[in-house]
Amino acid sequence: MGLEEILQGVKDGSLSIEEAQAWFKRYPCEDLGFAKLDTHRKYRSGFAEVVFCQSKTIDHLVAIFQKLYSLEGRVLGTRCSQEQYEALRQLMPSHLQYDPVSRIVKIDDHPVEPVGAVAVCTAGTADIAVAEECAQCAEFFGAKVERIYDVGVSGLHRLLARLEPIQKANCVVAVAGMEGALASVIGGLVTNPVIAVPTSVGYGANFQGLSALLTMLNSCSNGVCTVNIDNGFGAAHLAAQINRLAVDGGQ
Repeated sequence: MGLEEILQGVKDGSLSIEEAQAWFKRYPCEDLGFAKLDTHRKYRSGFAEVVFCQSKTIDHLVAIFQKLYSLEGRVLGTRCSQEQYEALRQLMPSHLQYDPVSRIVKIDDHPVEPVGAVAVCTAGTADIAVAEECAQCAEFFGAKVERIYDVGVSGLHRLLARLEPIQKANCVVAVAGMEGALASVIGGLVTNPVIAVPTSVGYGANFQGLSALLTMLNSCSNGVCTVNIDNGFGAAHLAAQINRLAVDGGQ
């Protein structure tokens, strides 16, 4: 139950003042002892808290998922291992979904109608895992996503063949490893913001994504911003915010 529903319930009499008070006592934080869930986040930023599954114990992760689901009817987790998913599957409703490529796990009883346009592009097929983390998170946040994969600079004609949907997007995410040149190329071809995501894909001198990160940070194209190595989620959150502003007319 959200803030607006609480206030409306008190107004129309379907919710007592005592029930509303009980809700506000835990608002805006749900304390589980080992975790303090930020139930206020969606009212501040527009998007609810997302669970970073990596390094969490099974017991902690399951408890967090169960609580967020009970509060919101939807919950999203990133960097979820197969073992963690199997544990969640035993205790969560049957419509829990898991994608082993992106390692996204989610359950969504109240999906958001997708709006706007976000283009998620990859330099190569090896970058798809990070790109899918970005695409699926952006979709969970309500953005309409177009996937444009394997359009790296070693075959520039592939990118130019898909230029129309890229240029029409409210925001473009460029996911690339190796030398990370894709973001600069796209940045010189579009009018809207480009989010560069360096990946750890590449041979030794790639330094697990450092070479792509430095290329993207040093881009000479205007309107390119860069997130951390392999951070598809960070790119998705920013892309969804930009897309929302475009859809709402900057309001």
